[in-house]
Amino acid sequence: MNPRHVIFPLLAVFIWALNVSVNKLAAGVIDPAAISFYRWLLAGVVLGALFARPVWRERAAVRPWLGKLFTLGVLGMVMFQCLAYIAAQTTTATNMGIITSLVPLLAVALSVLLLGEAATLGGVLGGFISLLGLGYLLSKGDPAALLAHGVTLGDGLMLFAALCYAGYSVLLKRWAIPLNTWHSLTVQIWTVLPLLFIYYLVQAAPPVTAAGLPLVLFAGVFASMLAPFLWMRGVARLGATRTATLINMLPVFSVVIAVVFLNESVHAYHVIGGCIALLGVILAQTLKRPLGRRGAAGSRLA
Repeated sequence: MNPRHVIFPLLAVFIWALNVSVNKLAAGVIDPAAISFYRWLLAGVVLGALFARPVWRERAAVRPWLGKLFTLGVLGMVMFQCLAYIAAQTTTATNMGIITSLVPLLAVALSVLLLGEAATLGGVLGGFISLLGLGYLLSKGDPAALLAHGVTLGDGLMLFAALCYAGYSVLLKRWAIPLNTWHSLTVQIWTVLPLLFIYYLVQAAPPVTAAGLPLVLFAGVFASMLAPFLWMRGVARLGATRTATLINMLPVFSVVIAVVFLNESVHAYHVIGGCIALLGVILAQTLKRPLGRRGAAGSRLA
């Protein structure tokens, strides 16, 4: 494995980690509905300028997949991002980064529950371990308090947002839409922009101010276009499996950025809970042995 090829996906993960802090900075500066709409409007305009003609030429191939592309856009661009911006108002960037790192594990669980895929040793064991770590994190080191009072609104919304993105990942793999990746992303944005515009109007969100403009630009250009480009370059060079493991650096980058730029404090429960949760994710990614007779038979047939 050429070390140079690792740089591209690592940069993508770093940009996404930066975007977690951007989500937090946006709280109180720009309305969640406004940044959600303008971010994807900017990305849609830029990608439209680059890919409108080839997408139009392929319209016969695109048309049968419009419903699925819209569903993907709702999960990945509407639900995940809108919930993350709302969650940032009542939780920390540190918590958001750690919870987001659970997406690969949640994707494994959804594949088993919704698609009937065989459960694996890593999925079951990793899921249990990550649940313990997440509980320790969200309870601030006091699990009894979590049972008594539940999770905070922001943490709960961020967990649901991660579940939505896990659904996006599972369906993206399941449907295997036979379109160019950039064309697929462009159409996803175009199909959900009306929905985001309605959300923007319903919330009567104020216009973007000078303080909020850099946040929109970063989210729209770097997090929405540059990071996916770098990630796809990594997949092309390293393969999907090797590249996917690098997402485990997201909570590390997120915490460091939150401490340096947002002056957030890292406590023992962040380190302990985050490491336990991350261990569970790594186990789910590495221990692929199916459980039960059905899984064993499926693996032999494959």
